[in-house]
Amino acid sequence: MTETDIKLGEFGFAGDDHVVPFEVAALDARGRVVQLGPVLDAILSRHAYPEPVARLLAEAVALTALLGTSLKFDGKFILQTRSDGPVDMLVADFSTPKSLRAYARFDAERLEGAVRQGKASPSDLLGVGVLALTIDQGQYMQRYQGIVQLDGTSLEEAARTYFRQSEQIPTEVRLSVARQFTRGDDGAVENWRAGGLLAQFLPEAPDRLRLPDLPGGDGDDGDAPDPTDESWNEVKVLLGTVEHDELLDPTVGSERLLYRLFHEHGVRVFEGTPVIDDCSCSRDRIRSVLDSFTAEEIAESTENGAISVACEFCSKQYEFDPAEFAPAQ
Repeated sequence: MTETDIKLGEFGFAGDDHVVPFEVAALDARGRVVQLGPVLDAILSRHAYPEPVARLLAEAVALTALLGTSLKFDGKFILQTRSDGPVDMLVADFSTPKSLRAYARFDAERLEGAVRQGKASPSDLLGVGVLALTIDQGQYMQRYQGIVQLDGTSLEEAARTYFRQSEQIPTEVRLSVARQFTRGDDGAVENWRAGGLLAQFLPEAPDRLRLPDLPGGDGDDGDAPDPTDESWNEVKVLLGTVEHDELLDPTVGSERLLYRLFHEHGVRVFEGTPVIDDCSCSRDRIRSVLDSFTAEEIAESTENGAISVACEFCSKQYEFDPAEFAPAQ
């Protein structure tokens, strides 16, 4: 057994499609790392998105996995963008304990124009709008929602802003996406991979968490200490050394990456939480929506004698007989 194996513990490596929590007590930092492989491939492949859209949605899925697996109760975490860019909506959600799903809506003509003009970066594709992060604890509990403005910002930057504004926690986020080709029996096989790393500064002393005023504040912080003290500065410097390929490389793995970054400070790595491609749609759920339609809406939804509904997430088709929804005589 090597020194690395000893440091990482006896439970082994989580591998793809697991979110790995970690703690660096010496630097008052905690966080999570994820590498997505087959799960991401399944989500993206069923829609055959153009590459720029697939990359952007993959970032949203990785970020949702990082944030959703932090829930300590039965519920759902939902990430949604609404903006004026070629990709005007992204939706990704995580349902406890491990279910992920996602889809993107885009304007094909505007997307082609943006690509021709060399404006296909994530911020260009999103444009101006909002990012909403919602925590849903069930029908008998109030939802919590945080809103972040999108104005030429990436999902990474928007996530940092969310934690700064809504949670008042210094947070760093790294996201990486790649389309990879591997050799198969019938030639090259395309696979999507995504990686994400989230680290937060969570010291025991509350005064070390006080943040300077956000833009537009009153500017009166008195003698508040700089929250980004040497411990947090070191965390940010170390995270800045992470290459995009390292977040994606299955031969590196989340545990090895964390060991490389923080072994001098004593990183503690916890057992990974699996995530799966799992849509929550069902015939009963869709029927309950149709039950609320008026007779006129049922008639408008009927085509060739049937009501056909496709789930936007998993593309599964459901068909209903309009007579099922006829008002009682």
